[in-house]
This record gives sequence, structure tokens and C-alpha cells, in this order.
Amino acid sequence: MLAGMARLLVVKATAGADAPERCNQAFNVATTAVTAGVDVSFWLTGESTWFALPGRAAEFELPHAAPLPDLIEVLLEAGRITACTQCAARRDIGPDDVLPGIRIAGAAVFVEEIMTEGAQALVY
Repeated sequence: MLAGMARLLVVKATAGADAPERCNQAFNVATTAVTAGVDVSFWLTGESTWFALPGRAAEFELPHAAPLPDLIEVLLEAGRITACTQCAARRDIGPDDVLPGIRIAGAAVFVEEIMTEGAQALVY
């Protein structure tokens, strides 16, 4: 469907269990895009940073929503996931704590990604 597009989609999730529908929208849009062949960079910030930890996504519940562990798996296989440096630090989350494949990076990397020619950023 969109496989011919060379654009980067950067999706930033700012909500977690505190705003489940907004959180789920971020994951749903990102996984839909990556499944369609779009290059996706998914950012965990604020309360969504907790989902970088093993087992935390399994605790998330929202009726009629795909399980977050499944969506994370898709994003790790075909896209990439980054946890915000400051958000992780505020929660005492370090590089050794996160799921394999999730990196921790800061604003400079986010800005570099969203300023890439043709990039599209969405913040939820």
C-alpha cells in the first residue's frame, strides 16, 4: 500500500496507562504504518516510558485494542523504539533495564529524526 514511500514517520507517545486511548492510538498508528512498509521511529516519553520495561506492556488494558506486547513486537521487528533519556532517568530506567532492541536517546536524536527531509512527526 505505502511501501513505495521513502518518508520517515516519527510517532511520539506521551501517555501511558494514565490516558489509555491516546496511548493506544500512538501504538496503533505506528504499527499500522510499519506494517504498510513505512519507516517508523516510535518514541516512548512521559508515562509511556514504562512500556520499555519487560512485562509492563502486558499490564496495559484497553477494551477492543490489540495487546501492547504484540504491537511492541511488531515495532521492534520492522521499526525502532526509543525511550526518552530524561523520561527514563526520571523513572530510574537505564539501558540495562529496557527490552532488548529499545534504545534510550534524547532530544537531539528526536530533532534529528523529525528534521530529516520528508519526515512526518505525530505526537500523541
